[in-house]
Amino acid sequence: MKNRIVFLSVLFFTHTLCAQITLTDNNRSTASIVINDNSVNYTAATLLQTFIYRISGAEIPIKKDGKVKKGDIFITNENLSELKKDGFLLSTKDGVLRIVSLPNEGKGSIYGVVTLLEKYLGISYFGENEYSLTKQSNIVIPLIHFVDNPAFRYRQTQCYATKTDSIYKLWNRLEEPGEIFAANYWVHTFDKLLPSDKYGKNHPEYYSYFNGKRHPGKASQWCLTNSEVFEIVANRIDSIFKANPQKHIISVSQNDGNYTNCTCENCKAIDDREGAFSGSLITFLNKLAARFPDKEFSTLAYLYTMKPPKHIKPLPNVNIMLCDIDCDREVSLTENASGQEFMQALKGWSAISNNIFLWDYGINFDNFVSPFPNFHILQDNIKLFKKYGASMHFSQIGGSRGGDFAELRAFLVSKLMWNPNADVDSLTQHFLNGYYGKAAPFLYQYIKIMEGALLGSGQRLWIYDSPVSHKKGMLKPELIRRYNNLFDQAEKAVAEDSTLLKRVQRSRLPLQYSELEIARTENRKAVNDILQKLNLFEQKVKEFNIPTLNERNNSPVEYCELYRKRYLPQNKKNLATGATITYLTEPTGKYAAMNPSVLVDGLFGGSTFVESWVGWEGKDAAFVIDMGKEKTVCSIESDFLHQLGAWIFFPKEVSYSYSTDGKSYTLLEKHEIPEDRSVEVKFKSVKSILSTPIPVRYFKIEIIGIKECPSWHYGVGHPAWFFLDEITVL
Repeated sequence: MKNRIVFLSVLFFTHTLCAQITLTDNNRSTASIVINDNSVNYTAATLLQTFIYRISGAEIPIKKDGKVKKGDIFITNENLSELKKDGFLLSTKDGVLRIVSLPNEGKGSIYGVVTLLEKYLGISYFGENEYSLTKQSNIVIPLIHFVDNPAFRYRQTQCYATKTDSIYKLWNRLEEPGEIFAANYWVHTFDKLLPSDKYGKNHPEYYSYFNGKRHPGKASQWCLTNSEVFEIVANRIDSIFKANPQKHIISVSQNDGNYTNCTCENCKAIDDREGAFSGSLITFLNKLAARFPDKEFSTLAYLYTMKPPKHIKPLPNVNIMLCDIDCDREVSLTENASGQEFMQALKGWSAISNNIFLWDYGINFDNFVSPFPNFHILQDNIKLFKKYGASMHFSQIGGSRGGDFAELRAFLVSKLMWNPNADVDSLTQHFLNGYYGKAAPFLYQYIKIMEGALLGSGQRLWIYDSPVSHKKGMLKPELIRRYNNLFDQAEKAVAEDSTLLKRVQRSRLPLQYSELEIARTENRKAVNDILQKLNLFEQKVKEFNIPTLNERNNSPVEYCELYRKRYLPQNKKNLATGATITYLTEPTGKYAAMNPSVLVDGLFGGSTFVESWVGWEGKDAAFVIDMGKEKTVCSIESDFLHQLGAWIFFPKEVSYSYSTDGKSYTLLEKHEIPEDRSVEVKFKSVKSILSTPIPVRYFKIEIIGIKECPSWHYGVGHPAWFFLDEITVL
């Protein structure tokens, strides 16, 4: 019996040795990579060859359609029933390391190589050309039989590294719209398919009817029941697919904007019957899907089309791109009051379609370089999307360089889009330790404390947020001191490693930006302290080449320059400080309830209009300033905001009149302001200078707004805003 046990032990040991595959021995290659003639497989082989060389210094040869022998790596394609698009099999059966994926179905062989390198060779890829590996002269692969498939057939993030590092994108198993969608027709494509520049003037009937007229323009929607529109679009799509024979999906989707849909008699009849504005859209898309049954048509369920129709069902080749843009982010969608309408839409679409593309937002569009503590909801939401049948997923995270833990957020999201059940805390710890080294424990504490502070504050976290909104919550002074202490400890822990130190310092930028934003809203300013922080922030955004503060491409360097001029005391006494303001035309909504003294409190508003600004929507404005007594005046100046993303425009005209008795006014000057279509957030000063100083007690300011969003703007046909902040009299 004892001899039998020894024999079985030897047999098991021998089998184990045989199952192992040695790829390199003493820095020399002992294997070949054999592939069939397939570009994806060649990319996979090159990636494997590259990293084995980086680990061991050995270059494994790549052979196309060669003979496979024991000890080799064979990258091939087979129609295995257990594999899906982008899935793969890793196996060491019969002494050959096989990486198998479906033929002509995605990039499974590449993702198999990535998993091999990650799981069995210990390589981690963190960010833009940022990875870790351990050098070793001998690479031995153990017994493997591993099948893996993605949870979603399409996975997209917005991390800056996808644009600059092709390996990063492959490693994180991500795709870009241009790789999938014909001619890169991906979301908001109506004007690309039916250009208003070409058709709008002669055929306004092709475009949306609402508020008593047609609205042709770049941001307009279509009249979806117009048969000529359908034929023009169908012919256009036919030509696009013929020019891109390798692509089978295209987006036919509404232009950006809300409630700009057509309400003509025919479109309205469909939408009324379906109980949703998506009714006419899906009717149109189904006609296209029937015309081109071998193609796939993606369309948006976004803003006014989010709600599904009651009766009509999308055909199987109609892809529903469902967006949760109106939901807050401090808790998961199922817990969030703002998410309940979306949840109903998700359940409704899931009941009538198996082809859902889920577009989720984990981004602060107005302040990329600002804390956005949403790590605790990532997994819950992605599991929710999978539960309700989403097969494609775009996680629009804050992926700009310098954004709040942009690299960690992209890392976690990419892992969860592949496997929603992954251990998030383990992944977080792995990333922090690998990317920040000894600074990791302090940054982990920072993330967790801020998460708890957000939840404890009861303050919403939304996609147009501002640090100022949280200055009494997660960014109150007591917490900011603690955060800075943690970052100080983190920097000290890696002070001897310049690479790790720079990563920590770059990750500190959102906290530094928050301090600056909050400081500008305080009446009492420690100017020297602010200047020191501003200079440091400016130095670091230059050093780390931070491109923008927001989606409107406002430069952080220009922000620093503007901050000095706009927000720091200028040693000029505003004669209007504390003046009484009487509205002749009240501001709109909540702005009418604000104390009008915000217009003369010495604090200039920021780019997100969450403080200081007073707004008028769809109308003009007029008000009187009473300085209490006559004062010798040289000039008057008003400050306006331009932020097209929020439908905020500069006014058309500003007039200043003055008086000593409040009854009889003399026109000082009328300013005409030209239209500005630029996407950047801007501030505009409208100033009148008197040729000779005169005594004045009262000023009347009259403002003419554009009132309605123009045809080129995605609020076309709807009321436009203008926002006013500080009025300065010198």
